[in-house]
This record gives sequence, C-alpha cells and structure tokens, in this order.
Amino acid sequence: MISTPAADTPRASPPAPTGVAFDDEGFLLEPADWTRALAERIAQQAGVGPLGERHWRVVELVRSRFFAIGALPVMRLVCRAAGLDPRQGHALFGSCATLWRIAGLPHPGAEAMAYMH
Repeated sequence: MISTPAADTPRASPPAPTGVAFDDEGFLLEPADWTRALAERIAQQAGVGPLGERHWRVVELVRSRFFAIGALPVMRLVCRAAGLDPRQGHALFGSCATLWRIAGLPHPGAEAMAYMH
C-alpha cells in the first residue's frame, strides 16, 4: 500500500538555484539573480501559492519602481497602478515584506521593514 502524507505535513522546499544567495531574513542579496522561476519558488515557500496575473502585475511594478527610484516604492501607489485596492494587494501577498522577497529585491533596511508587516 502506498502511503501519502497528511495534508498538514510540511513539504520540502524546492532547492534554491545554484549561486543564488539570500540574507538571514530571506531577501535576495543580488537582484540581478532574480528570475520568474525563482519568484515562483519564493512564493511557494512563503505560502502565497502559484503567482497569477495580478501577482505578476504587482511584482513587476515593484521591481520597476525600485530600480527607477532606488528605494521602497509607496505601496498604495503600486496597488493603484496595478488596478488594486491596497487590501487586495495585502490579500495577494500577506505582507509587503513577502512581496519584496518575491520581487527579488534586497533587504530594504530596518526602518522600512517596520512598515512592511
């Protein structure tokens, strides 16, 4: 008889790609290492699940705004640009910190982290 794991049994996380480094809080150290496949793995590990069209819209906006201004973008404006209410953005990712990790961006700093949960 084949045994199947219980629904609440944690599954092993997919391995990180070779050469991709994260800090102690799970933020990508080198944003250039980010790929959509890596984002999917991070989302799975964070319990966000498969990334859909709305997820990708927000992720791409956060990445483009970060690289344009070099800092944490105002999430209310990101959500508006993605056609979402901020509550919908929170429902998609759980927290801004999780979105930031999925977007493959480096640790935003202690002060910014205080606003990301």
